[in-house]
Amino acid sequence: MFTGIIEEVGEVLSITKASVSAILEISCKTVLEDTKLGDSIAVNGVCLTVTSLGSGSFKADVMAETLRRSSLGELKKGSRVNLERAMQLNGRFGGHIVSGHIDGTGTIAGTKKEGNATWVEVSTSPEILRYIIQKGSITIDGISLTVAKLDHTSFSVSIIPHTGSETTLLSKKPGDIVNLENDIVGKYVERFTSASTKKEVTYETLLENGFI
Repeated sequence: MFTGIIEEVGEVLSITKASVSAILEISCKTVLEDTKLGDSIAVNGVCLTVTSLGSGSFKADVMAETLRRSSLGELKKGSRVNLERAMQLNGRFGGHIVSGHIDGTGTIAGTKKEGNATWVEVSTSPEILRYIIQKGSITIDGISLTVAKLDHTSFSVSIIPHTGSETTLLSKKPGDIVNLENDIVGKYVERFTSASTKKEVTYETLLENGFI
């Protein structure tokens, strides 16, 4: 599990592609502290297993399913990536529950400055939008963010300067692809209520099942 609070931005040293899989090597510093072979590191929101440790870098295998569902296949040498180690139970929980198992991708639709913040609009599929609620949590490239605007084709978040400087999000341009992970709580609620009631998730079904 992760929190969506990015620890550092790393750089892709190499991406070695096979027929349907790949091996990533990433240059970094902070996330290597106390990291061992087999540990999990989220790369742009995707949970990967450390398979090799070097001096100032690590390698991870990326399987075919991950390449299909994420933007990792778009990375190249020199690409900057958001990194976070798996959360510690004795630490502060600054973001929200993030599994590192992304639901799909979105496309940067546009950005706009407003005071000290920057609005970022992301367009995505109805399958992902169905789990997004206004003022709810969303993970974009591993970053825990709050949904500020929502319509039938896209959602928007407002980025403070600290988040902008400590992550890769504001370096994205319109048309760039980002990894998205919905709030896991909503997916479990839908699964439970649909299995137990065979009804759509509504205010009434949530009330009947004790969620409200």
